[in-house]
Amino acid sequence: MVKVRKVPQRSCVACGRMRPKRELIRVVRTPAGEIKVDLTGKVSGRGAYVCPEAPCIERGVREGRLQHALGVAVPAEIAGELQRAVDLVAAGRR
Repeated sequence: MVKVRKVPQRSCVACGRMRPKRELIRVVRTPAGEIKVDLTGKVSGRGAYVCPEAPCIERGVREGRLQHALGVAVPAEIAGELQRAVDLVAAGRR
């Protein structure tokens, strides 16, 4: 009998679409209260996932969806870091 592994699914905080965890970008609030973009998915803390697309990032930051999911105010520079992460993800797909 062949074992079929489940692929972990997460939903984007901006659009609500379910996607495999590896396709999304994780933003994490560390136990120290610091907000980071986590491309590895292994940083400890409270995480929220966003699609690697500009409209989802803008919506997540502008409408406060990331702030709500993480429970703290999201600094403006996180939006820039997310955009750089999108560029890295896009470069990796090609």
